[in-house]
Amino acid sequence: MTHSTSDRGILYLVPNTLGKTPENNTIPDYVLRIIRRLDVLIVENIQTATRYLQWVGETIPDYEIDFLLLNKKTPTHEIASFLDPLKKGRDAGLLSEAGCPVIADPGAELIKMAHARHIRVSPLVGPSSILLALMGSGFNGQEFAFHGYLPIDRDKRRRAIRKLEKKTRNSSQTQIFMEAPHRNDEVVKDVLACCKNNTRFCTATNLTLPDEQITSAPISQWKQASLPAIHKKPTIFLLSS
Repeated sequence: MTHSTSDRGILYLVPNTLGKTPENNTIPDYVLRIIRRLDVLIVENIQTATRYLQWVGETIPDYEIDFLLLNKKTPTHEIASFLDPLKKGRDAGLLSEAGCPVIADPGAELIKMAHARHIRVSPLVGPSSILLALMGSGFNGQEFAFHGYLPIDRDKRRRAIRKLEKKTRNSSQTQIFMEAPHRNDEVVKDVLACCKNNTRFCTATNLTLPDEQITSAPISQWKQASLPAIHKKPTIFLLSS
């Protein structure tokens, strides 16, 4: 059902880069123009948000921007209050820490509330490490599933990996997941220990950055080669049959 929202602001879903580069190669000019006029920003971390604004350049000064903190601990009643400026006609931006908002980031509840209150939601174009990794993997791009973070406990993580391998073998669906960068090496070792030799495995690291690295091969080849240097570097992991 369509409702008039002409008297309300727009909630823009604002992408971030996947890492800072001297030149801009991932954020379209029209998105930069929108960012530069926003004076309400919903963010996970004010410091990293202000650094991003400095990189964008020509934005409204930090002290004139209303920063609203949103993370997994933010109570529901407080999230609802973030829509108050939009009800008064001000545009606002939900800014990701990296990549696209809401994808492996908080914010879905805010967007659901915006729709319920007939506030226009406008997703802006930006880089998605998940889709870029899938594109570069050579795996099935017609059917895929993203699982976020696997368990931290090694035994539980290995069980999860075996379950994902079974899914891709049964359905040919690409299985995608991520990990805190300091645990990347542990994840690779677990995958090599748990998966069959003909299962395909891909790591996609520092996507869009100068040292971008994508390694995609069967487990048998992974076991014969030197492992990629991905420790503490943002990485997406993919499994395929």
